Amino acid sequence: MTENKLLNAPSVTIYTDGACSGNPGPGGWAAALQSGAKRDSISGGAKNTTNNRMELTAAIEALKKLKLPCRVTLITDSTYVKNGIESWIHNWKKNGWKTAAKKPVINKELWQELDQIASTHEVTWKWVKGHSGNEMNELVDSLAVAELEKYK
Repeated sequence: MTENKLLNAPSVTIYTDGACSGNPGPGGWAAALQSGAKRDSISGGAKNTTNNRMELTAAIEALKKLKLPCRVTLITDSTYVKNGIESWIHNWKKNGWKTAAKKPVINKELWQELDQIASTHEVTWKWVKGHSGNEMNELVDSLAVAELEKYK
């Protein structure tokens, strides 16, 4: 996405979180989106998944919710998501979706989907410490946990 196209694009702040009971086990994901006075939250889950899959799914589903290109600040408590999308993914793509240890990238299909959907926006990735009193992080955590409870 070129910068000129996003000059007047809406600004959106998104908080995401994933949760899992057991790893693998029942899991949930959630996102809270805010643009100006508009607020929305989304969530979902799976019967047998991992925490990392739920963290990735939260980011993917939140970005899918945006109907047009936006300037996004996406805040996650997952260093896996933040480091993966900002750093690791570049080498994975160069190495044919293999890690530095020449092993297949775990959750490849989710990383590819996140990379594709994020490329339609201008995304700034931020990390927040989980369970540290950040109101929005606590909200998405509670929504994700509520989702995983449905699958227990």
